[in-house]
Amino acid sequence: MTLFQAVYNLLWGDLVQIPLPGGSTLSLSLLVLILVPAGVYFTVRTRFLPFRLFPEMLRVTLENNRRPDGEALSGLQALIVSTACRVGMGNLVGVVAAISAGGAGAVFWMWLMALLGSSTAFIESTLAQLYKQKDPLYGGYRGGPAYYLHALFVPKGSRRKHSVVAVLFALSGLICWCGISQVTSNSISAAFYNAFSIPPLVSTIVLVAVAAVIVLRKRATVRVLDVMVPAMAACYFFITLFIIVRNAGQLPEVFSRIFAEAFGLRQAVAGGIGAVIMNGAKRGLFSNEAGSGSAPCAAAAAQVSHPAKVGLLQALGVFIDTLVICSCSAMIMLLTPAELTDGLQGMDLLQTAMGYHLGNFGVVLIAVILWMFSLSTFLGILFYARSNVAYLFGDHPGAQLAYKLLALVMLFIGGLAAYQFVWDLGDVGVGLMTVFNMIALFPLAPKALAALRDYEQQYLHKS
Repeated sequence: MTLFQAVYNLLWGDLVQIPLPGGSTLSLSLLVLILVPAGVYFTVRTRFLPFRLFPEMLRVTLENNRRPDGEALSGLQALIVSTACRVGMGNLVGVVAAISAGGAGAVFWMWLMALLGSSTAFIESTLAQLYKQKDPLYGGYRGGPAYYLHALFVPKGSRRKHSVVAVLFALSGLICWCGISQVTSNSISAAFYNAFSIPPLVSTIVLVAVAAVIVLRKRATVRVLDVMVPAMAACYFFITLFIIVRNAGQLPEVFSRIFAEAFGLRQAVAGGIGAVIMNGAKRGLFSNEAGSGSAPCAAAAAQVSHPAKVGLLQALGVFIDTLVICSCSAMIMLLTPAELTDGLQGMDLLQTAMGYHLGNFGVVLIAVILWMFSLSTFLGILFYARSNVAYLFGDHPGAQLAYKLLALVMLFIGGLAAYQFVWDLGDVGVGLMTVFNMIALFPLAPKALAALRDYEQQYLHKS
């Protein structure tokens, strides 16, 4: 426990403190110190890809996604799988927590981190395509950071089956996703108890049963996510749009609050400008997962005509997660009178806000949406886990089954009680994944940048 706590504090603790005007302090964790400069660096190296190639991201999303190999994923399907993981309870409860602690200004910094993270997502996902392998167990392809880390540290022709850093990344991912399994079910059981007074045991058993039917079938995960993710994201977006239209008169005041508090013109109650920046930055960075190495596990599974296409799709995924879904949660919060939500946290706060806008229907609706978000997250992380389990244990169906059963057990346990150690284990896992992933991104980035230049020459500069 002492060692674990030391690692947790190193990754998430206040490593550097910068004094700011007004007596506030900006506390920076190791992960923020890694991801923010990386986002700036990759944005410059890709020549401001999020702005310059945004229309191309949309075009690639809408193009014909047929592929010759029926077992492989299309680029759009890989985007849907990664979106399933990005769009989870963090987009609901996490955004509410960021605004509660950092004020409305946290939303601005959340948006800014999405713009920076988009370029990082392009680099890691393009690398996943460049270093993907055939998947004899599931068909199609597999890959991700463990595979490009292996290529970085193990010379071609070597008999070594594993790289130490790649093994550490794969283990960190498996640990992280077990922790997330518990967090998702705990949020669902709490939401359903608040909305319907359903005992946690009942809602947990139903969730685990549905998840087991899907994940224990060989190819059911992607088929379910193909339907679930677009439906739930569209549902949440249009409901929020309805709320925004109904409260259109308040929008100028809301945006004024966001920008004023973002720059400390009106200090947020909890800690001043430092808290505003950090809460927004953390939510933006870790909701969209850019740099953590999660999404590349899905990106590698796609079969496309050019590796950079997957990078562009995953860069768009960051926008979908933060600029669309997280912003929806923020607007629901900020359009609710503050006196109704004072002293509330997490799901209680969000359900109160939805109750204000839509009555009892809103409370029920947010519980159902959270159930869909959380189930899709669980399905997505088990898809991610395939490539890491295969890297560690080879093509053994028993290893894949064992990890699925472990994740289902964690899903069941989490629905009945919240174990802080396991929650922190998930945070440590994603933090270590990010550190190990970044070890590869900088030295291998020239290959992804070369792929981007080649793509632009082939598809954008034909004339």
